[in-house]
Amino acid sequence: MGHGGDVIAELTTDHQEVEELFTNIEELPVGDSQRKVYADQVTMELVRHSVAEEAYLYPAVRQHIPGGDALADKELEDHAEAEQTMKDMESCEADDPQFDMLVGKLMTEIRTHILDEENNLFPRLREACSAEMLNELGDKVRQAKKMAPTRPHPSAPDQPPANKLLAPGMGLVDRMRDAMSGRGKSS
Repeated sequence: MGHGGDVIAELTTDHQEVEELFTNIEELPVGDSQRKVYADQVTMELVRHSVAEEAYLYPAVRQHIPGGDALADKELEDHAEAEQTMKDMESCEADDPQFDMLVGKLMTEIRTHILDEENNLFPRLREACSAEMLNELGDKVRQAKKMAPTRPHPSAPDQPPANKLLAPGMGLVDRMRDAMSGRGKSS
C-alpha cells in the first residue's frame, strides 16, 4: 500500500495493512505455521505503528485537542494491553492452543482501537490542526517507524522524551535479531 501524506492518511494505511494480515490469519486453518508468520508480521507493524504514535501523535493530541490528555491516556492504555498480548504471543507457535486465543484477543483489541481512532480521534485531530501540521506529523511518524523496535517491549517508556531516546536503540537490536532469525520474512 502507498504510504505518504498527512499523519491521518499514514496511520489509516497502517490500519488497512494490519487488517489485511488479520484476514490472512483468519483464512488459514488453525495450527497452520503460516499463521505464526503473519502474526509476527502483524506484531512488527503494530509495534512500529504504536511507537510512532506514542512519540508524535499523542503529544499532538494532548497539545491541540480539548480533553486531549484523557484521549491520549486512553490510547496509551490500549497500546499497553495490545503490547502485552503480543509479548505473550511471541513465545507461542501456531499449533499451541494458547496462540489462537492470543491472536483472537489481539484482533479484538486492535480492531476496537482502530475504530476508536478513525471515528473519534482522527476527526478531532483534523479539526484542531492545520493541514501543514498534519503533513509534518505524517513525516515524523514515517521517520519514527523506520527506526522503531519491531518486537513488543511492554516495560519500555511510552511517552516523550524517554521513548524518543530509547526507541532507536531498541529498534536496531530488534532488526538485528529479526535479520538473524529470519523473522518477518515471508516463506
